[in-house]
Amino acid sequence: MKWYNKKVLILGLSKSGISAAKYLNNHGADVFITELREQKDDDIAKIEELNALGIKVEMGGHTEKFIEDAYCAVTSPGIPPHSEIFKKLQEKNIQIISEIELAYEDTHKPFIAVTGTNGKTTTTALISHILSQEYIAPACGNIGNPPCDLIDEKVDYFVCELSSYQIATSNAFQAQIACWLNFTPDHIDWHQGLENYFDAKAKLFLPPLNPAFAVFNGADEKLLEFSRGVNACSSEVFLFDKEVDDNCSYIKDNSIYYKRKGKAENIIDLKDCPLVGQHNYQNIMCAVIVAKIIGLENTEIKSTIMTFKAPEHRLEFVREYKGIKFYNDSKATNPEAAVVAIKSFENKNVVLIAGGRDKNTDLTEFCDKIKKYIKTVILIGEASERFAKCLKENSFDNIIFEGTLENAVDKSIELKPDVVLLSPACASFDMFKNYENRGDIFKEYVLSKN
Repeated sequence: MKWYNKKVLILGLSKSGISAAKYLNNHGADVFITELREQKDDDIAKIEELNALGIKVEMGGHTEKFIEDAYCAVTSPGIPPHSEIFKKLQEKNIQIISEIELAYEDTHKPFIAVTGTNGKTTTTALISHILSQEYIAPACGNIGNPPCDLIDEKVDYFVCELSSYQIATSNAFQAQIACWLNFTPDHIDWHQGLENYFDAKAKLFLPPLNPAFAVFNGADEKLLEFSRGVNACSSEVFLFDKEVDDNCSYIKDNSIYYKRKGKAENIIDLKDCPLVGQHNYQNIMCAVIVAKIIGLENTEIKSTIMTFKAPEHRLEFVREYKGIKFYNDSKATNPEAAVVAIKSFENKNVVLIAGGRDKNTDLTEFCDKIKKYIKTVILIGEASERFAKCLKENSFDNIIFEGTLENAVDKSIELKPDVVLLSPACASFDMFKNYENRGDIFKEYVLSKN
């Protein structure tokens, strides 16, 4: 009866917004969805379905009719807190919550939250995969279903990928276990500054949202420093990729270990891990800590890690063709994410396919790592000229320009490298619908070769 006859405003015709709308409608609320952008052809079927349920939808602006007398508003992740609709609702004293917070408030089941600039999806999927051997622990949030889709289902743990957007608009959400994988510059425009971006993620670990267990990347100096302050916030702190006296997971003698209360346990050898690269070893170490906190046995953790397959477009092995291994890392939409992939192939002849819509982020480290790890760079898309200029300024000249992704693949095969890596370091919207479309086209073309 909590929502019966209450008017609830949903900000944005997004996947999470629609999920929240349907959940609230099922629980008796009077639901209004308001969307700033104009209606597109592929919106028609969605709107007709929502209207049939009694959910009202407006496109192309936020009218007073939809806003007035709202009990609260549920926002989609892409709408920044400095937007006009936020200001208007705040002036009317209408509470704004995230879809994540709505799910948290309406279920009594624990959340395992995973955030970070890169690696969230892989780590969330891996934690869900490991826990699902003993529990009902679906991956949700930015991966898979919005948690509102699962509130009325039988669930033991919500394993939830959280973006900075979702955390920034949550004021009561509290995870049982919260993990922070890494921190590099991203989403600066949305947050209006790098420190605001950091503070949005840090909010998840500080009172009143602080979790029972806080898990941090100990190899990230900024997060290591931050973790020391979290100890005073009544969270039990764990570190991964750094050996300390207690509460950690680390690599030693080519194996991943876990330590708590001074007792070190060998969990899995690196050679048995299905994911490649130091960043993926960090993802595994984080998942190991979560699984051990929950209480799973070492043998069970190892066996489930060994059966895990990486999510699409994240350093995804596509195939071996003519002795060349092809990897799809289309999700690397910023230089920092691409650097992580580049560092995974030491002492190999690697052709990197990069470029797309330029985010105008700093390329210093990207160019440094290319010079160290990459033999040839093939550039495509709008960012090609700036990327080439920066590479040449860093004394890297082995650069090829191609007009299409398919031409880049063909050229890379001619070069006969050990590895061809698609890791664009750019957004995809100059040539593709999204990064998934870019990765799918890459995979389809590579798999078509015979």
